[in-house]
Parts: sequence; structure tokens; C-alpha cells
Amino acid sequence: MALISNTYGKGHVRVMRVHRDDDICEVRELSVLVMVEGDFDRTYTHADNSKSLCTDTMKNLVNIVAHENPVLGKEEFCSAVADRLLAKYRQVFSTKVTAHETKWGRLAIGGKPHPHSFVLDNNGKPFAIVDASRNSRFCESGMSGFTFLKATQSGWEKYYKDGYTTLKETRDRICATSMEAAWRWQNNPANFEAENAKLLDSMLEVFSTTYSESVQDSLYRMGTAALEAVPEVSTIRLACPNKHYIHIDLSPFGLANCNKVFLPADEPHGQIECQVGRG
Repeated sequence: MALISNTYGKGHVRVMRVHRDDDICEVRELSVLVMVEGDFDRTYTHADNSKSLCTDTMKNLVNIVAHENPVLGKEEFCSAVADRLLAKYRQVFSTKVTAHETKWGRLAIGGKPHPHSFVLDNNGKPFAIVDASRNSRFCESGMSGFTFLKATQSGWEKYYKDGYTTLKETRDRICATSMEAAWRWQNNPANFEAENAKLLDSMLEVFSTTYSESVQDSLYRMGTAALEAVPEVSTIRLACPNKHYIHIDLSPFGLANCNKVFLPADEPHGQIECQVGRG
């Protein structure tokens, strides 16, 4: 039997970096996944561990890079970890470093930003992926679990119908989702954080200010707007569950429910996905 492929690494390496500038603190919390491919076949096939790195060593390397780079953004941090692995270990041919960020927003006390106190931002986790070998590299940024909705200006009608179809058409419904999105950089921007924010803002503007004929319709136009807003991005992938809010029938009580009362129902949900790129 042949070993077709192999990879291994260390996951959920959690690290909080604190940068102090006089009495002003900046905090950056990441959960890092490091995976490597290389000259490790004999570990699997011949019980020979002589070239295999301990996954604990990978954890230690992440912590050392964190100590040396307290202010790097998540994309640059992933690149720094990948650079260190490839430079230090000849048996590593390629590595994929993924970091999910826990976002902390600075507290305001008396209308002024506090120098060292923060509050957790629970809406979505930004992430970065750097996939690097000795000959090539690509970087992706994205957002996981970013939740938003609009209460009107969304519909679903003129769809295919057959004997299994029971859903009624509507021109006015709640549209809500918890978005997974990832975008690939064709060129690194001067400021990842600023361009990520611009890209997300461009998508939310389309979602909020235009009528949605379907989640599919909105996703394509959101992806197009993102590429137009940030020319350094080559493609964007969007995956959005359609989080249903079901119109409740109040007629047994002599009441007309004019889109005022809904039942939140996360399951089952529609799952809408697309990828938009430059033609």
C-alpha cells in the first residue's frame, strides 16, 4: 500500500499579545492553526520520527513569533510564522497557517477611550490564511459567523414550482444571515485592516440599501461591490445560511399579522454560496 499524502500540525494555539506604548495598551488575541507538509513520509510508513517536528514545538514557535511581533495584524502574523517554519526547518516543504481573531474594542469612559480596558466584540471572527511553500505563497482574509439582517426590502417569488412546493411567494420578508466569507489577495495592500473594513462596508451597503430579489441576488452583488472597492482582491467566496423568520398566523385570534410578528427558526435553513472573481 502507498501513502498518498500527509500533513499534520498544531491547532487552537491561543495567544494574546499586549503592546504597551507608555500607558496605552493594544491587545490582539488569536487562535492559530499551523499545518505542515514535508519530508515526513517515513514517520507514517517506517515508524521513523527523526525528521518530524513535535506539534508542541510548533506551538512554541507561534508563541516566540508573538513575543517578537506584538503589533502585527493577523495576515502579517501568519506570514511571519510561515517564514520562520520554512527558514528553520529544511524538512518542511510547505505550511498553511490560519489565525482566527477574537476582537476586542476599546472601552470609552466618560466619552474618552480608556488606555487599557476593552469589551468583547461578539459579531463574527476575522481570520487570515497564509499558504506558503519555498516557491509560492497566497494570502486570504475573511470573516466567520458575521450576522446581520434587514427587516424589509427582501423577497422570494417567481421560482420553480411543482407538486412538492408549498412555500408562498412574497415581496416583503426578513432577510437574515450569519455569513462566512473569504477573499484572496492578488497583491498585499498597504493596510490589511483598513482594506478588510472597506470591503466589508461595501458589502453591507449593498445589502442594506438595495432591494433583494433573493439571497443569491444579494450575494452576487455584494461580492461584485467588494471587488470594486478593493482592487487588491482577486476573488471572494461567500456562504450565507438563510436564517428564516416565519410569518406567524394570528387569524385564529381575529388579528391580521401585517409583517409584525415572526417566529425565529434557524433550522432547517437555506444555504446559499457563491464565488465572485474578476473576469
